[in-house]
Amino acid sequence: QVQLVESGGGLVQAGGSLRLSCVVSVKILTFDVMGWYRQAPGKQRELVATITGGGGTNYADSVKGRFSISRDTAKNTVYLQMSSLSPEDTAVYYCKYRRSFDGSDFWGQGTQVTVSS
Repeated sequence: QVQLVESGGGLVQAGGSLRLSCVVSVKILTFDVMGWYRQAPGKQRELVATITGGGGTNYADSVKGRFSISRDTAKNTVYLQMSSLSPEDTAVYYCKYRRSFDGSDFWGQGTQVTVSS
């Protein structure tokens, strides 16, 4: 069973920064995909950013230039560095691991990010 544990959420003022971490219980392989998603109250869960084990990245337009996703494969950890935060970024942030060999998805429990104006 793959487990993901997120950390780093909290309360921050608009314009501030936070870094989220997600530790995966298995080794991240080159074609595995790690992603951060978020869900605000009353809204659907949406993609924030993804990164492959090989380092390829993808971002939602709403976070480009403000957020940066990275990974440390030796630590089986994925990070989301968030800067220039606004109240619109307030949401529960979830980490997802997609196992490449069978396409199975595994989710973390989520971490709350609240940005005050």
